[in-house]
Amino acid sequence: MIENKKKPNPIDIHVGSRIRLRRTMLGMSQEKLGESLGITFQQIQKYEKGTNRVGASRLQNISNILNVPVSFFFEDAPGEHAGAGGGMAEASSSNYVVDFLSSSEGLQLNRAFVKISDPKVRRKVVELVKALAAEADSD
Repeated sequence: MIENKKKPNPIDIHVGSRIRLRRTMLGMSQEKLGESLGITFQQIQKYEKGTNRVGASRLQNISNILNVPVSFFFEDAPGEHAGAGGGMAEASSSNYVVDFLSSSEGLQLNRAFVKISDPKVRRKVVELVKALAAEADSD
């Protein structure tokens, strides 16, 4: 039993990774999030790694600062039943999105894309990426 205390809980790790994902999507530093909460960036690091559990009131504050509902931090959490959140295809699809947005290129692409206000230009960008992907597949 003592060994379990040393290992972070998978849910705590997941919630921490979702905090990190949203924080980086917004371009916010650990220091800035910590200041907003009145805690140190080291504490934010511990939350993001899952080594420290985020309490309910703190998670509510984080959700307000990061402008997402609390449920965002539990999406695709380990142990979630397939019937509750959709099928396996949906879960693997959203994991792909999380992996993409966690990458440097994905984050840069997402930040640039959301700055495009013209829907026609957005569609053209999507068409361009699809064409490039199809070209890469045919090589």
